Amino acid sequence: MRKSYPPLKLINRDTSILAFNERVLGLAQNPEYPLLERLRFLCIVSSNLDEYFEVRAAPHVDAMREDDQDGDITVQSYESISNVARALVDKQYHIFNNELMPALAEQGVHLVSHGERTLQQRGWVAKYFESEVRPLLIPVALDPSHPFPQVANKSLNFIVSLAGSDAFGRSNNIAIVRVPRVLSRLIKLPKNLSDKQQKFVSLSSVIRAHLSSLFDGREVLNFSQFRVTRHSDLSVDEDDVKNLRTALRKGLVHRNFGDAVRLEVSHGCDDKLAKMLLQQFNLPKQSLYRVHGPVNLARLMQLADLAEGSQLKFKPFEPQISHQLLPNQSFFSQLKQRNVLIHQPYESFESVIDFLREAVNDPDVLSIQQTIYRAGSDTRMLKLLQEAVRQGKEVMAVVELKARFDEEANINWAEALESVGAQVVYGIVGLKTHAKMLLVMRREEAGLKYYGHLSTGNYNPRTTRLYTDVSMLTADVQITRDMEHLFRHIASQVKLPRMQKLLVAPFYLHRQMLAKIRAAELAAIAGKPASIILKMNALTDEALVKALVKAGRAGVEVDLIIRGACILPVDAPGLDGRIRVRSIIGRLLEHSRVFYFKIDTEENMWLASADWMNRNMMRRVEIAWPIDNINDRARILLECCQMSLDDNKDSWLLGSDGVYARIPVPIGRANGADLSFSAQQQLLKKYAD
Repeated sequence: MRKSYPPLKLINRDTSILAFNERVLGLAQNPEYPLLERLRFLCIVSSNLDEYFEVRAAPHVDAMREDDQDGDITVQSYESISNVARALVDKQYHIFNNELMPALAEQGVHLVSHGERTLQQRGWVAKYFESEVRPLLIPVALDPSHPFPQVANKSLNFIVSLAGSDAFGRSNNIAIVRVPRVLSRLIKLPKNLSDKQQKFVSLSSVIRAHLSSLFDGREVLNFSQFRVTRHSDLSVDEDDVKNLRTALRKGLVHRNFGDAVRLEVSHGCDDKLAKMLLQQFNLPKQSLYRVHGPVNLARLMQLADLAEGSQLKFKPFEPQISHQLLPNQSFFSQLKQRNVLIHQPYESFESVIDFLREAVNDPDVLSIQQTIYRAGSDTRMLKLLQEAVRQGKEVMAVVELKARFDEEANINWAEALESVGAQVVYGIVGLKTHAKMLLVMRREEAGLKYYGHLSTGNYNPRTTRLYTDVSMLTADVQITRDMEHLFRHIASQVKLPRMQKLLVAPFYLHRQMLAKIRAAELAAIAGKPASIILKMNALTDEALVKALVKAGRAGVEVDLIIRGACILPVDAPGLDGRIRVRSIIGRLLEHSRVFYFKIDTEENMWLASADWMNRNMMRRVEIAWPIDNINDRARILLECCQMSLDDNKDSWLLGSDGVYARIPVPIGRANGADLSFSAQQQLLKKYAD
């Protein structure tokens, strides 16, 4: 008889997201990392928290406003999440003030406050303020004809309390000063004022030092920096618009002025000013964050970019050309012989650009089709697609206009491609196109031949140097035919035929993964060995989580390598340690998606564009493709999975208490080898040799 278990209690997703950011914050304290890189990770946490509040906080704030006591999101749940977020922010500023800035000062890099500046430095800053800053500052004194100004999302502002009367004898005592975004947030002092060191001043401290000069004849009583985060998830009713691109461009205008969800102020902000701001933005007191330092640490990324010193930054590495590619030979001739895997960033994404370039310049290539989700600011691929059109090739780009926070860039791509005559489509109504595909059709002696590229990551040359992903160049007849059908389905919305190799969401992927988990479960029940290794960014789909727990209870060994949010509780009754969850947080951002199943003697592996989240499985067009070659499968299993499972330097394990903890790093050597092991560092070394 099957043993029964109580209902599965999943880990709260919001708590898991915040826990991920705490792990990233751990990199800012890693003594083995260069100081400016540690500062960079501190800034990344700020950027991540901004996005968390912009996307996920609104329902919680609404629950607090409406005093909700029942349901999944309540006053109590918001208070709990607020406590976690506040503790994370406090820790972040502690690291900034007490660890990073003092350590950087010892290395000759200083962020000089007004109180620390010499007379000569103050004189230079005053001249800079008068010439570069003051002309752009227009304080707004509040009165019936000057209401509280519009405050854009994440903009820097000052609120000022004044004594005395204005030019008309009125005692309006509150003013708002908006800091223009066109101004650099960090200014480097001249060398002759820096004592052979690198000294910077922040724009906020420059304005703060000269704030009183903006209010001639009045006394500044109190002031504070403040910053409002607003709900910024664009929502467009696709069934009710005639042109999605036009509707989204209009929506972008209003994004910066959505409902407020968080208010940040300086730690010493006067209580009355803080209360006034909360009332102005209709926020509960739990949404107030008092910070010990700059209210936007994310903008201090400029310091990591501007400061110099090789000892303060990671040693650069140069990605290698895939060892499976032969130099100075046609991609088309090589792909007829075998598939080519590219493990980024250890191997170079430039090979993909070179593949596209060859296709553009080959007179026998008839058409090029590509999906574009996050392409970034590097325009080489855009220009190649435009050139293909000029050369008379058929070019179709599936541009996902709803890629969060990349909408404007993608709209610009779409318009640039349409301007030269490329066919641009925006995917399927109600679904985001998240699949990463590039398909080339070529005329050859034997007839039309397809060549394709599929990837777990985006066509963004910048992030391909920072994110770990796996992509594949292929001439596999079944895979490329499936890609051709999928492109046709997206453009024409004709019925998708039965795929031969690709698993496509929202049609088959979820169902097939559930079936593979079930097959492993049945094998374990029958006494056969069964194991699952999954690597991805997030695991939050409840059906898949419950299936994994059920399989674990049946005896399947499950290893999950989940970088970010994971709602699966490893302490669920009946698991007995058979499901293990680890997160790799290192120099590079782990982004590849690998699904590996070994059931008895049979092995199956897929690479995918999708995480195991409900949105990926049900509300996006995603792909997973099989790795059939035994050598390729062994390579991916080793480099993406086994090395991560052996990692004891960048790994965090999810404990039975729902909390992630670092694996204790062993000290010493054995048989001439260091006992500590970082998968990323080993792969960087391997591909550099």
